[in-house]
Amino acid sequence: MKKESLSFPRQVAYAIGQLGWSILINIIGFHQVYFYLPPDDAGLPELIVKVAFFGISTIGVVSALGRLWDGITDPFIANLSDRWKSNWGRRVPFLAVGGIPAAAFCVMVFIPPDRAISTVNLIWMSSSLFLFYAFLTVYVTPYFALIPELGHTANERLNISTLISVTYALGIMVAAQVPLIAENLQKGFVMDKYTSYQTAIMILSAIAAFCMYFPVFAISEKRYCLSVPSTVPFKEALKMTFKNRDFVYFSVSDFNYFLSLSILTVGITYYVKVLLNQEESLVSQILPVMLFSSFLCYPLVNFFARRTGKKNLVLIGFGVFFIVFMFIFFMGMEFIPIPNIVQAYLVVALAGIPMAILGILPNAILADIAELDAIKTGSRREGLFYAARTLMQKLGQTIGVLLFSSILLLGGGVKKVEKEVNGVKVIDREQSNLIGVQATGPVAGFFCILAILTFSKYKEKETLEEIARSGGE
Repeated sequence: MKKESLSFPRQVAYAIGQLGWSILINIIGFHQVYFYLPPDDAGLPELIVKVAFFGISTIGVVSALGRLWDGITDPFIANLSDRWKSNWGRRVPFLAVGGIPAAAFCVMVFIPPDRAISTVNLIWMSSSLFLFYAFLTVYVTPYFALIPELGHTANERLNISTLISVTYALGIMVAAQVPLIAENLQKGFVMDKYTSYQTAIMILSAIAAFCMYFPVFAISEKRYCLSVPSTVPFKEALKMTFKNRDFVYFSVSDFNYFLSLSILTVGITYYVKVLLNQEESLVSQILPVMLFSSFLCYPLVNFFARRTGKKNLVLIGFGVFFIVFMFIFFMGMEFIPIPNIVQAYLVVALAGIPMAILGILPNAILADIAELDAIKTGSRREGLFYAARTLMQKLGQTIGVLLFSSILLLGGGVKKVEKEVNGVKVIDREQSNLIGVQATGPVAGFFCILAILTFSKYKEKETLEEIARSGGE
């Protein structure tokens, strides 16, 4: 039975849900490592030991395990939502359950019991992070599974993917405001920096929780979704999903992309503070430039994706990201004839181009892959496709965080030294300790190349032609 197309206001309401969880995941991405492992002159206390074992960063291990746990639980939640039967639908009940707890545990990550290095802090951070990811999975996996169900044609799926890309980017911008909000709280309410950071995160997490319930009340699955519960057992459904060759190419390239992107997300405050000698609050100022650059590209991405296909644009996006990451190695070096603050704005403006491409198109591409698979197999497993994708994403994020936090320790960590110039004490960077921060750029660039090599094997033309021949659209 044909279902109604989702009206534009309801598409916006659906996309606002992504704004909410984007704020939460980017609060963790931007600020967790910096909060627990700050540079020497950040004005924040160290809360856990830097090195766990064999030179690997403690917080890198915890963050990696948290994201890995998140990825492992994705297929189970996806299969549960694929098979769920209720008057409220297959997906929306999970959104209702996951939203508030995810926001609450995001806050808990940043309120450890002690203001000094302690094992209790490590246990607190680890347990809060695991619970955060568990409830975020309950929300996000069914949320993404709604895309092919709400979008009844390739163009509708592309439009929905464009909107949620906008709100995801807005979530990045909102999450990046933590240092700026904290700075204003310090001035206006006489808070110390530590407390102001925690308060800023509480405020933004509350806003995020509010946003996450827009799709709960706006989306009626009975009205808008062709929602047929799957009867395929979990193990068989998972095997069927990974037997899809195009999906394998897609997910492996996604793994490499999110690995490199997580390095940028975690590292941006370090690049500003360490490589460019600027205050952390600059991050709050430059990220809106990246998002504005990205928003300018959205209409072009949507236009060219309809006419030239999505695959070539995705490959271009990976290539531009490679250039951005390679430039990171040279940021702040004296031979570059560009002021440091201009370099910061230049890098984020350029990064906005692939952020637009890779924010919009992968969700639409995966919806096409899932649609064709449902036509071929007769089993609608949209949740499992998106869960398997997020499993690969989070494996990439896991390794990305682990790599960044461990590479950061090269040269002894991030330090600044005081010296005298003409009798005046000035702060200077100790070059031997910069190499860890600088090296994260080329490492991320390498994984962009791997993403290009794997995604180039995806057969987009054949996929869309076969959907059309089957009468799927």
